[in-house]
Amino acid sequence: MEMDFKQLAQAIRVISEEKNLPEDQVTDIVQQALAAAWRRDYGDREQEVRVTMNLNTGEVKAYVTKEIVDEVEDERTQISLAKAQVMKKNAKTGDSIEQTQKVEDFGRVAAQTAKQVILQRLREAEREIVMTEFEDKVSTIVPGTVSRVEGRLVRVELGRAQGIMPISEQIHAERYYPGQRLKFYLKEVEKGNRGPQLIVSRGSKEFIAQLFLNEVPEMANNAVEIKDIAREAGVRSKIAVASNVPGVDPVGTFVGGHGTRINSVRDEIGSFEMIDIIVWDEDLLAYIANAMKPANVTSVNLDEKNKKATVIVPEDQLSIAIGKNGQNVRLAGKLTGFELDIEAEKTAEEKKAEKTPAKEAEPEKVESKTVKQKIKKKTELEDSLLKAIEEHGEETGRQNTKDRKQKKEETTEEKKETPNEKEEDKMTDSEQKTGEDK
Repeated sequence: MEMDFKQLAQAIRVISEEKNLPEDQVTDIVQQALAAAWRRDYGDREQEVRVTMNLNTGEVKAYVTKEIVDEVEDERTQISLAKAQVMKKNAKTGDSIEQTQKVEDFGRVAAQTAKQVILQRLREAEREIVMTEFEDKVSTIVPGTVSRVEGRLVRVELGRAQGIMPISEQIHAERYYPGQRLKFYLKEVEKGNRGPQLIVSRGSKEFIAQLFLNEVPEMANNAVEIKDIAREAGVRSKIAVASNVPGVDPVGTFVGGHGTRINSVRDEIGSFEMIDIIVWDEDLLAYIANAMKPANVTSVNLDEKNKKATVIVPEDQLSIAIGKNGQNVRLAGKLTGFELDIEAEKTAEEKKAEKTPAKEAEPEKVESKTVKQKIKKKTELEDSLLKAIEEHGEETGRQNTKDRKQKKEETTEEKKETPNEKEEDKMTDSEQKTGEDK
């Protein structure tokens, strides 16, 4: 099999441009491959051989390193002192010398070996270049294009490299499709057997921080900074910010005029994700109260030892403090690092009132003892009972007398009415008799 070295020299330049690799590096890879092919056809695996190629003429030369000895035992690796002195006058026994041989052609197997070596070394070189390039971009935002979606895994083209975005790094409810151009947060670069593995993210809190870093120039000179972020990707985020320059409003700086800065971030992550920007405070009580925004907080009871806090809010703010599915209090807890318990202000007062009667229980027992001491003796009870019976008898007698008197008066009235009735009867009889005579 005849190998066209001139065409190979031209291919080196093309490969260098396509792979974005230095020409010297590609040339070195090809020369190493040709050396391996020469050993297969003309030499031995243990031979030390180097090959050079003239990219203009395509001329290839092999330089075989041999040991200078008095008596040659293996011609592949050794050379006699006399022959060495012809090539180099001051040659000595024990030294090494390179013997030049012109390469005209390779066999089929050797040519195939050279091709495999070239491809393998080019891949390795490309991986090293990618590793060097993207290692400096870790923890930054890189632009990319979705190449394909494999179930829950999204593959992304990042220029010369390809990254993967697992489901844990995706934004909830965000849909991905091939050809979609997005921004990604380069989380880490892993070196694998098949080359560097780039892990990208859109659902991490670092992605939010980097987006604000690009939108808020005051962060570059450390006038304002992000202290911490609690995020549920695609749902809601809480960002604690602080100012390092007196008179600078950190919240207003991050929001921007007419909300331009925060809206730019929301346009990238999706307008369905809400962002709460709150003021960070060294005072834990104030910090927890701020973290509960947009709910208004009445007071905070802190238990630093157990990392717990009870937040008291007005009764009409209870649902806002808890949030949909406990979202607001959950994010506030992540942001502050405390386990938060929300209570309505009314409930807190009731608990205080419940504790007060418990302390006043003892005097009631003393009063019950006094009542027991006032119980009357048996003789006193009998006397009072007889007195009550006598009083009842006198009252009954008076009632009976009254009833008899009333009855007597009714009888007298009946007697007065009787003579009149008799006169009426006589008149009626006389009238009847007169009628008969007529």
